[in-house]
Amino acid sequence: MLSFFWLRCLLKMVKGSIVPEDILSFCCDGLQGSTSCSREPGEREEAPGAMGSRSPTEVQMSQLVLPCHTNHRGELSAGQLLKWIDTAACLSAERHAGCPCVTASMDDIYFEHTISQRYTNPPGQQRARSGVGVGQVVNIKAKVNRAFNSSMEVGIQVSYEDLSSGKHCSICKAYATFVAQGPPGTKVKLKPLAPQTEEEKIEHSIAAERRRMRLVHKDTLKDLLTRSPRNTELETRDGSVVVPAEKTRVESVELVLPPHANHQGNTFGGQIMAWMENVATIAASRLCHAHPTLRAIEMFHFRGPSQVGDRLVLKAIVNNAFKNSMEVGVCAEAYDQEMSVSRRHINSAFMTFVVLDEEGQPRTLPMVVPQPGDGERRYREASARKKIRLDRKYVVSCKQNEVPLSVPWDQSNKVYLSYNNVSALKTLVAKANWALAREKEKVRIYTLEEDKFLSFRIEMSVRIAAGQAFSLLSDLRRRHEWDRHYASAELVQQVDEDDAIYHVLSQTLSHENKPQDFVILASRRKPCDKGDPYVVAFRSVTLPTHPACPSFTRGETLCSGFCVWPEGEETSKVAYYNQATPGYLAYVTTNVAGLSSDFCATFEACERFLLKNKDDLIARIRDL
Repeated sequence: MLSFFWLRCLLKMVKGSIVPEDILSFCCDGLQGSTSCSREPGEREEAPGAMGSRSPTEVQMSQLVLPCHTNHRGELSAGQLLKWIDTAACLSAERHAGCPCVTASMDDIYFEHTISQRYTNPPGQQRARSGVGVGQVVNIKAKVNRAFNSSMEVGIQVSYEDLSSGKHCSICKAYATFVAQGPPGTKVKLKPLAPQTEEEKIEHSIAAERRRMRLVHKDTLKDLLTRSPRNTELETRDGSVVVPAEKTRVESVELVLPPHANHQGNTFGGQIMAWMENVATIAASRLCHAHPTLRAIEMFHFRGPSQVGDRLVLKAIVNNAFKNSMEVGVCAEAYDQEMSVSRRHINSAFMTFVVLDEEGQPRTLPMVVPQPGDGERRYREASARKKIRLDRKYVVSCKQNEVPLSVPWDQSNKVYLSYNNVSALKTLVAKANWALAREKEKVRIYTLEEDKFLSFRIEMSVRIAAGQAFSLLSDLRRRHEWDRHYASAELVQQVDEDDAIYHVLSQTLSHENKPQDFVILASRRKPCDKGDPYVVAFRSVTLPTHPACPSFTRGETLCSGFCVWPEGEETSKVAYYNQATPGYLAYVTTNVAGLSSDFCATFEACERFLLKNKDDLIARIRDL
């Protein structure tokens, strides 16, 4: 295995340059890094507060599971857990805002460790239980990741602790959005959050991407439904029981009493979520005639408040049943008088349940027959949401070293691929321990060693407005004008305003003595707030219209791109990042002895390109 220590030592020993031509080619084809002020070679950046300082918004909650918190099987109910999660998140939000806050939404929650019954029965032993039950401790940590204008994202981590064995296990991770509430008729503007540690900087940076993903979720679903067949085709499974969806319908009413209210007099969001989970569980039970296990929740969205004295009508129905899981749709409506005709839709969510057998494996479920009209619509939407969930879990939930280099691109996962593309680059940018390897005139080159990856970062200050540099660098069709390793780049598909797919041809020969080509997703982002950079992120994708060609060696890019920070009205810091993949490290090792100054030369060519074309860009903008 390549030793990063010795590689870095070799890099330091070579004074003329930092990276060989082949490494530059590799990076220009899409994988690298840069950010920070000038330092002596070998000196590492240190993140402020990296010594373990605790965030001022962090809230820790530990709850001992008592019989009153459990279901009929003596295990923690999901509804009770949702109450605790919402309480901890609200306290964290109010600690930052300094005023009352209300829950606006709770993102998708995937339960990593089931909180429902799960039995195993080893031969000759009594049946054993695993899960969160009476006598165990639930630990919840919540802290604000980022504050926007009047809303903020709170990250929540939930784990459980077995006091008898000392075992700790993760239950779930969630993100909640809270809105600060001022006096009636006023809007609270939140103060910015200053992240200190590397982890906080990463979460702060990616929070903007998660916010963007929430806002486009409905459009993603509509787009997928538009592209799917209009006619509902029922799934067929041999020997399966068929159950009309109407037989699973549940409607229940709750009177909001003072114990159900929060400290502001509104119905506690966690209580509403718990009531919704209760009716959803009943609906799922009516389909399978068993006790279901909650596996995932798709975004609670609070549309409005309710108060003490309101009646809450909770409705649930099984929208669709797949082979081993089912989706239950649930909504909450409120009215203030017994004779009130008008009902306010205050919340909705979709919950995924499974039924486990004695070995803890999912059972095959009965099929659902939807009612004509709305029932068929819900049936189709449930299938679309399942595809979106699978795509999102595949792309978003993977750790960086688990994501395949080239992920198949299609309409259903385009939002999540774009999210992964930008968040991977932002994560690389926020990393600490970048070491300055070389500085030549205005160009500074850094390296970062971690696990199986070696990352590079090249940066310099350029006399051009950040927005202009962003526009020029985000169009790969012009890359050949300054990067001699690029032969051409064809725009294959303009996905939307921020994302495009290119087919790139490189002039650099591979080890097979053939030119390389790449299919690259380029994702652009303008600053979300003051201090944020302009971002252009690159990663490889696969397209059925552009398979690998025998005359080229198909190259792949894991994480690379540009970040541009404004330093003044006409000055910017331009940084290029590239993360080398494990398979490339041996290739790097064999070329260390032949280091050249190509990195610096190419980046200087990039500067000349930006300065040459900025006036033409201004003229085109004026003409528009």
